[in-house]
Amino acid sequence: MGLFVGLFALLRWICIALLFGLCFGADPFADFQLEFSYITVSPLGVPQQVIAVNGKFPGPILNVTTNYNVVVNVKNKLDEDLLITWSGIQMRRSSWQDGVLGTNCPIPPKSSWTYQFQVKDQIGSFFYFPSLNMQRASGGFGPFIITNRKIIPLPFTTPDEDIVIMIGDWYTRNHKAMRKGLDDGTELGMPDGVLINGKGPYGYNSTVVPNGIGYETINVDPGKTYRIRVHNVGVSTCLNFRIQNHNLLLAETEGYYTSQQNYTSLDIHVGQSYSFLVTMDQNASSDYYIVASARFVNESNWQRVTGVAILHYSNSQGKAAGPLPDPPNDASDTSFSLNQAMSIRQNVSASGARPNPQGSFHYGSISVTDVYVLKSLPPTLIDGKLRATFNGISFVNPDTPIKLADVYDVKGAYKLDFPNKPLDRPPKMDRSVINATYKGFIEIILQNNDTVVQSFHMDGYSFFVAGMGYGEWTENNRGSYNRWDAISRSTTQVFAGGWTAVFVSLDNVGVWNLRTENLDRWYLGQETYMRIVNPEDDGNKTEMPVPDNALYCGALSLMQESQYSSLASTIQFCSKLQVAMLVISSIVIHFLLSFTTSSW
Repeated sequence: MGLFVGLFALLRWICIALLFGLCFGADPFADFQLEFSYITVSPLGVPQQVIAVNGKFPGPILNVTTNYNVVVNVKNKLDEDLLITWSGIQMRRSSWQDGVLGTNCPIPPKSSWTYQFQVKDQIGSFFYFPSLNMQRASGGFGPFIITNRKIIPLPFTTPDEDIVIMIGDWYTRNHKAMRKGLDDGTELGMPDGVLINGKGPYGYNSTVVPNGIGYETINVDPGKTYRIRVHNVGVSTCLNFRIQNHNLLLAETEGYYTSQQNYTSLDIHVGQSYSFLVTMDQNASSDYYIVASARFVNESNWQRVTGVAILHYSNSQGKAAGPLPDPPNDASDTSFSLNQAMSIRQNVSASGARPNPQGSFHYGSISVTDVYVLKSLPPTLIDGKLRATFNGISFVNPDTPIKLADVYDVKGAYKLDFPNKPLDRPPKMDRSVINATYKGFIEIILQNNDTVVQSFHMDGYSFFVAGMGYGEWTENNRGSYNRWDAISRSTTQVFAGGWTAVFVSLDNVGVWNLRTENLDRWYLGQETYMRIVNPEDDGNKTEMPVPDNALYCGALSLMQESQYSSLASTIQFCSKLQVAMLVISSIVIHFLLSFTTSSW
């Protein structure tokens, strides 16, 4: 009888496994619950309200493996709308999950919504954060790691451990006060400090760092090699990252393996992510400084805007003391950081999970179908409001997100008239988006005529960073492009008074956000969207349909149904089937057991 029962139990779980396969496909899934709420902390010695995730600041690490189906239930316990976006993760065929206002209605306060997406053919170091109204300036961010499948070898010896470091400039004002200042026409000014993993600086200098500041300590063992993943999640400041007396062997950035090079320090711009291999090869006579200091600033009092953590060997013989390791000495050579950025190259021989549209790793020999020049200028007054622009257009988010407007034929939600180059006309606020060509191969020139270095980001894609320079871009600059092993990534820097050129293959249908990652400029309207439609797709073959749990707003507000507070409708459907199967199988087993027992 035991064997009989075992067989039926096995049959029951096989049925359940089949149901999971029907709902999620053949690949495994990972389920996360993230609750966004306010807590009070004092990272710079001043009590302030920050956005925590599951009660933590920064939020927890989300760790999955290539090809996993990811289900993230987000509970909004803030007092304002919320959307979560996934920096650098390519939402293949599903801009519905992108978490920006052009594609998603926001999650209202005291509500929940569930993101569902697959990290198809991706690896690397990423992070999540709230995309609305400068909320990232108050926190709400956390790391997102996609590890290789075991059958895909790493292009380096497997590190002993992983370490995540999140750096960023920080204000003691919260995001609401910061955006009110911008609304009133006042720029943000100098930040109050730099945080490392949500903590203030180690007291390396008593005249700069007040007493009682809590700092981050990274514990390591001598002789081990660590993969250190560093993310700049700040507001607007480029930071130079360095570890005293240790080499940083660059290995990966935003999902792509790099040619392995040693750096003593690296400039990490807002929104960028890097993986370094760091071997603990020092004698540990004392602890060592980990430093993130501001770049491209002139004010002498920026010295206090420096993040300092401690690297502590398990056999350390004392505390770190003395001056911090020096930043790059490039005051007389402004091209140092540009040359460093262009030294970051793709590891073209590495195997790994990565999308390759049109064989685009041979990007240098693909014919360009369209060229877009996106020019940014210092913020200016438009209709009496301080605004930032691309090509003279300050983007206004539509009341009805672009994707929903397309599906439900909402007229006038947006315009497909974004200019492919700057026009000689006064700046204006508008809802202009780029009408891009599916499977086109485009060149984007980012011309930064603003006074600050900026980061440019593209959702849904990675692009090849082919060239950078100072001055006004001209067609002659194409002769300086790297057409063989330029790094592929989703966030690149554009230096003040300079340009950056990128190539991208438009194989991912949807509506994708193009923006500056500098939160003040983004809030002031320096963004647009790229609408990519497959004209031959009449059956959702190249793009996912509207999700069952979609939120509705704007012209479609009446369609909104109350949302469940935990699991997405897909999982609910699967769960109902599982419960039904469990009930049926239990009844059958109970009947068979009764029958068998009575027969015996």
